[in-house]
Amino acid sequence: MWIKKIKLKNFRNYKEEEIEFGKNINVFYGENAQGKTNIIEAIFICSMGKSFRTNKEKEMIKINENNFLIEAEYEKKDREGKIKIQLSDKKLIFVNDIKIKKLSEILGNINIVIFTPDDIEIIKGGPQNRRKFLDIMISQLRPNYMHILSLYIKTINQRNNYLKQIKEENKDEKLLEIWDEKLAEYGIKIYEYRKEFIEKLINKIEKIHTNITKGKEILKIEYISNCKNKKEYLELLKERRKLDIIKGYTTKGIHRDDFILYINGKEANIYGSQGQQRTTVLSLKLAELNIIYDETGEYPILLLDDFMSELDKNRRQNLIEHIKETQVIITCTDKIALENLNYLEYNVKEGKIINKRKEQN
Repeated sequence: MWIKKIKLKNFRNYKEEEIEFGKNINVFYGENAQGKTNIIEAIFICSMGKSFRTNKEKEMIKINENNFLIEAEYEKKDREGKIKIQLSDKKLIFVNDIKIKKLSEILGNINIVIFTPDDIEIIKGGPQNRRKFLDIMISQLRPNYMHILSLYIKTINQRNNYLKQIKEENKDEKLLEIWDEKLAEYGIKIYEYRKEFIEKLINKIEKIHTNITKGKEILKIEYISNCKNKKEYLELLKERRKLDIIKGYTTKGIHRDDFILYINGKEANIYGSQGQQRTTVLSLKLAELNIIYDETGEYPILLLDDFMSELDKNRRQNLIEHIKETQVIITCTDKIALENLNYLEYNVKEGKIINKRKEQN
């Protein structure tokens, strides 16, 4: 699949711009703060319905304006489509000119895999970074996953509020069973989705990483969860009830899930060098790309936001070897030479695409 063009109006620093993409590699270069990442963000929003940069959506409206519009036209092997997103007092999303009622209805139309410099936090950072990686991948392929996850989050927020009321207002703690039952119901479904996709990652990543490292490293994944069946989940919530009341939040559950990455038997986040950690991120994302291909029969769009500069020549070449059949959208501060590839090159300056030309190597 590929995005043919995107229209931006009052989005970030773009007043009004229409960008036509090539089917293969598209490189957007320019100095910092000119609007390159805004293009990546707009595509991501058309895929996921929300930004990867902010939860405050009105931040994305151009200064001194009161609304924005993003419109993307895309093509798949069996159909063409259009996503339109408007934000003013409220957000409206249209798929093929039909307004959707649930955010999950946008998922799966435009599939993406995104690389950013912050992705190193998937390895180095806390469990929330690894859960976010899983959530983005799974929700594109199983849109109902996002719906269940949102129900779980809503329920846990309600339970946490009631835990505080028990502590501060001496409310009846037996009523927690209402939320416990719902948490267990949603949590087990989330666990089953995550377990399915962790297994898919395991099946892909070892071979990918072995190829990238020329056989020097073996990468393994271990999924950590204490919510593997409903009965155990309910018992765990009951066991932790007194502690949860003291703390005022739910201390165990699917919202604490994690997965650990091992390089040659050692934890990558602790013992891996910076180069090894970056290669591990590369392997994770390439595994994600191949899982999406297996599920849909089409490669997703690859978004590389200032990521090529994070890779040395060998890692960059390894990445390029894996993305030959994929539409790729790259942002960078300086022009980059992509060996033996044809690509379109766009210069971005102050929210404007000021030229486009085809490079041949």
